[in-house]
Amino acid sequence: MPHSHTQARLTPTVSFRPLPGLQRIGDLRIALSALELFFSQILDGLSIGSVLLLAATGLAIVFGLMGVINLAHGEFMMLGAYVTFVVQSVFKPIGGVIFELYFPVALVLSFLVTAIFGVLLERTLIRQLYGRPLETLLATWGVSLVLIQLIRSISTSMLIGILVTVALGYVGKRFLLPRFSQKPFFSYLSGLWWIVSGIVGIVLIDLLSKVRPLSSAWFGPRNIDVTAPKWLQGSWGMIGGIELPGIRIFIILLSAILLLAMVWFLTKSVWGLRIRAVTQNRQMSNCLGIPTDRVDSITFGIGSGLAGVAGCAITLLGSVGPNLGAAYIVSCFMVIVLGGVGNLLGTILAALILGVIQSVVGSGSLLIMFPNLPDAAKGVVEFFATTSMSLVLVFIFIIAFLQFRPNGMFPQKGRSVDA
Repeated sequence: MPHSHTQARLTPTVSFRPLPGLQRIGDLRIALSALELFFSQILDGLSIGSVLLLAATGLAIVFGLMGVINLAHGEFMMLGAYVTFVVQSVFKPIGGVIFELYFPVALVLSFLVTAIFGVLLERTLIRQLYGRPLETLLATWGVSLVLIQLIRSISTSMLIGILVTVALGYVGKRFLLPRFSQKPFFSYLSGLWWIVSGIVGIVLIDLLSKVRPLSSAWFGPRNIDVTAPKWLQGSWGMIGGIELPGIRIFIILLSAILLLAMVWFLTKSVWGLRIRAVTQNRQMSNCLGIPTDRVDSITFGIGSGLAGVAGCAITLLGSVGPNLGAAYIVSCFMVIVLGGVGNLLGTILAALILGVIQSVVGSGSLLIMFPNLPDAAKGVVEFFATTSMSLVLVFIFIIAFLQFRPNGMFPQKGRSVDA
């Protein structure tokens, strides 16, 4: 049989291969999911950068005007966060539509409370240390430690004791001590009076602490959580199929609005012009009749109030605790150094750049967006893919950048550089 070999054919092997169109659809879905993840991380970075911008703007204003490095600035953010928690606790029993309005009220109160505290700190402590940067640095660091411990331990009995101490000290300074103002021992007498007032306050705290309802701590060392109102939860729309989370967009818009308000205040208002004049030449401004002492107090109050608003915004991003300030104060100083001291545009760009770097790198999303990275690059990305290590990467970036531009992106120009 000449064609017998044709009868012994083997059964052909069937191989399933995806159609080119289906493969393209799968690749497109992967690309879209990676793009969505990247856009989400960019939004996270911009919201973090917006918080840094609010805090760093206040810090830059204070440092640019008075040359004061305020290490307690981070604790002002913490105060703003705890004010928000207290306002939420007051509104929560009411519920309904009234509870949905608590966050705007918290924003205003956070600014006012921290601004008042900043003015008091400037008039009682900072004003005595102008021109002594090292002493100011140490004093504000001590204030930050006091505020941290105060939040951990504050109770009704402690608050009453503090108020009594301040009231006695004020009464003595205003009514009792002026009659001895011409005596050589006046300064010693004033210090002795404050010591006596403090002892009275401590004794009162000890007595009231025996009453259990008055001795329990308000907050304690634990972290606290703030529930965002419903109008901030969920998404506020979509761009190309990518959701816009309401909280992130709100923080970015809040930062932009307050920044525009600050620009208007500094360029159009009377006190803003006075602040700029004192920043340029304090001696000449004083000679022209500008009340430089009042300008210092207003500036310190505004800077502290912006830190309080930043703390209020932080409560929307996660739980906060007494050590909140330590986590942000270093980043705020990095923003100022990178952007250029006293330059608003540089502060904006530096805050947004640092926020995006920390979010994109620290979350490890680069590994998902670029799965085919070389092993060496993948190892580097994995090494920095934590929050703490992303901060180290930011440090490295700033150190490298300052080698080429030691004065930041936008250094100061004019008389303020020589002052």
